[in-house]
This record gives sequence, structure tokens and C-alpha cells, in this order.
Amino acid sequence: QVQLVESGGGLVQPGGSLSLSCSTSGFTLDSYDIAWFRQAPGKERVGVLCIGSSERVVYYTDSVRGRFAVSRDSAKNTVFLQMNSLKPEDTAVYYCAAEPPRSSSTCASWGKYFTFGQGTQVTVSS
Repeated sequence: QVQLVESGGGLVQPGGSLSLSCSTSGFTLDSYDIAWFRQAPGKERVGVLCIGSSERVVYYTDSVRGRFAVSRDSAKNTVFLQMNSLKPEDTAVYYCAAEPPRSSSTCASWGKYFTFGQGTQVTVSS
């Protein structure tokens, strides 16, 4: 059974940094596409970045490109999201998601993700 548990959220000032972790179990991390989604208050959950199973594909949406970075440690079954230069508009609940890769899609095919963690709150405010 695929299980995902996010951690590391909190309150940070604008311009600050935060690192989120997604601990995984029930599958081989290297064999799955992993994505990070976020849901701001009153808005739908949206994908923001992902890392493909081969790690040859890493996709960032324009809103986080240059500020966020995704990586994974297969030995620890953990995926990391490093967030720098945080802005108030980054405030959201952040979720990690996992799905097997498909030949007809990339890791940024957001609609293919059905397995999510419980989320961790990130608040950017002074």
C-alpha cells in the first residue's frame, strides 16, 4: 500500500526558506513519478513541480521555477522540497503525490495522481 507522509511545514517570513519532506512507503521510490501539489485557501489543489522516476525529467511551474527544488533520497525513501525566496502567495497546504510512470505522460501530467499524503501547512507572513 502506497503511503506518503509530509512534514516540515510552518510559519516563515517573506524571503525565507523552508524544507519539506515526504516520507514514502509501500513502493520503490525510484520506480515512481513524484509530484508536489499545493492548495491555497479557497483554491483548488494544483501541481507545482515533479520529478520523474528516471530523474531525467524534473518539471517546475513558472510560479516556483528558480525558487523551489525537488530531490529524493532513495536510500531513505524520502522526497524533499526545498523552498527559497518564499512569498506570501506561496502560503498553502503542500502535498506530495506518487504514481507509476506512464509511457503516454510525464511526471507533470497532474491529473494522473490519485495518491496523496495528508499535507503540511506552509504559511508565509511577516
